[in-house]
Amino acid sequence: MNKQFEMVKDFYNCQLWSEYMVKNAVDRWITADEFLEITGKEYEKKE
Repeated sequence: MNKQFEMVKDFYNCQLWSEYMVKNAVDRWITADEFLEITGKEYEKKE
């Protein structure tokens, strides 16, 4: 895993980031699969 993934995961697990914030990181720092791994939920692309 890359450093950005680890950072986002740590922030989410420490409740520093919300699920919404993690969703905003998709395609910037993490992938949709990594979103699933972090949150346990499928990524739904925002319109």
